[in-house]
Amino acid sequence: MANITTNWKLFYANEEAWYSMLDDCAHAEKSIVLEQFIFVNDEFGQKLLNICTERAAAGVTVRFLWDAAGSFTFFGTGIVDDLRSKGIELLFWKTLVPSYFKVPNFRSWYLRNHRRTVVIDEKVAYTGSICVMDEMKGWRDTNVRVEGPVAKEMKNAFERMWARARKIRTLPPRKHTRDGEFRYITNYPAPGKRHIYSATIDAIREARHYIYITTPYFVPTHRLARTLKAAAKRGVDVRLVIPEKSDHLAVDLGARAFFNMLLESGVRIFLFTGNMIHSKSMVVDGIWSSVGSMNLDSASLLYNFEANLITTNSTFAEELAAHFVRDVRESREVLWKDWKNRFFIEKIPEILIRLVRKFL
Repeated sequence: MANITTNWKLFYANEEAWYSMLDDCAHAEKSIVLEQFIFVNDEFGQKLLNICTERAAAGVTVRFLWDAAGSFTFFGTGIVDDLRSKGIELLFWKTLVPSYFKVPNFRSWYLRNHRRTVVIDEKVAYTGSICVMDEMKGWRDTNVRVEGPVAKEMKNAFERMWARARKIRTLPPRKHTRDGEFRYITNYPAPGKRHIYSATIDAIREARHYIYITTPYFVPTHRLARTLKAAAKRGVDVRLVIPEKSDHLAVDLGARAFFNMLLESGVRIFLFTGNMIHSKSMVVDGIWSSVGSMNLDSASLLYNFEANLITTNSTFAEELAAHFVRDVRESREVLWKDWKNRFFIEKIPEILIRLVRKFL
């Protein structure tokens, strides 16, 4: 679909996005930048590396910025040196093992780069919940390919993180697109710089009709939980889709610790019963929507570097809302009357998890 300046394509599954990305990278003429939390050298990862090394050999500038914790499987192998010898610039965000003798370094180790950005020739870009890992082939993910001015904004966001990874104090100036409908918004883990978080809170507060949220990990801050509760109480149709069972049991328990508060206020909660749902998206009133890397848990909202594509394009929002409706059909709703009448022993893990939910 398209508006005057931006074309896009939404992907409902990782495999579709992967092969579209491979095709675009294979046709790169000037540059490829790839920022990723999890990169595994499996079947898809190897295909992507092969294409990127081919383009590097043809004179294309190729740069990878991977999180050291998320892409830990590369440590202790010769792959990194091999890629660098073939002309690919590769940096890891932070270290794999924190320094226990340097308190500031130990704390900063927790601040992971969770972003997923691919930009080809500053013209075509991808973002979403995608990772480079075959295990996620059957997962339900939402990713987007865009062409237009916002691709340059995404490249600029990469350049700023690249400079941080190189410990350059003066970052490249932030660039904003001329397209008023599409923006690439970032979260920096510091007060006043959590821009996606703030934009999300603002969108919920301004909602009048509906809010559709999909997230794999839901352990909201008290501020976010209160904002959702207030929206439901003023009559907004607030719906949340999360996994029935994710790949993090502690986070699942953390989510359930909020069910009483949200269900009582009128928020409708759906547990996705298909394969792992890993999408990170939100639609408000059919006029505001967001797709990217940010989860709605404390770690992502407060401590990680994140980035989301946010748009006020109504056609994009309608497409994303259609994805949400499809997901609801594959989910079971948690009903307030059933949830509050559970046996006490079922509630104990949710009570205990509250002690650490700020770190989930």
